[in-house]
Amino acid sequence: MRKLIFAGLLAFSSLLMAGQKHSFGELDIHYVVFNSNFLQPETAKATGLERSGKSALLNISLVRAGQGEKGQVSGTVTNLLGQERKLQFKEIDEGSAVYYIAPIKLDSREVLKFAVQVTDAEQKQHSFKFNQEVFPE
Repeated sequence: MRKLIFAGLLAFSSLLMAGQKHSFGELDIHYVVFNSNFLQPETAKATGLERSGKSALLNISLVRAGQGEKGQVSGTVTNLLGQERKLQFKEIDEGSAVYYIAPIKLDSREVLKFAVQVTDAEQKQHSFKFNQEVFPE
């Protein structure tokens, strides 16, 4: 089962390469928003994540010196009408890689504003914001 999850999460790695990052000294915080239908059905089932054309996932990874790092991640997502929702992150620990994933309900094609707070393994706090256009299927 662990190999199944790992194989499915390798897809996240390729998405992260297409994603973006913020650097805070030696810590890189990678992030990407993608439609949850990109998950393989086996990966979604093994991780308890929903696949749906009306949902996206925010994936955040903390990387220091090329190694995944645990931390604490929280944040909010706000639509252009100012409606704010708290993000509920789930930690997926694969040993050398740790992912923090939050589902996002998609109502329509829109631009979402994200505010993310991270506490790294050294207990340092980092914050960043970004906008992302999303497209439900």
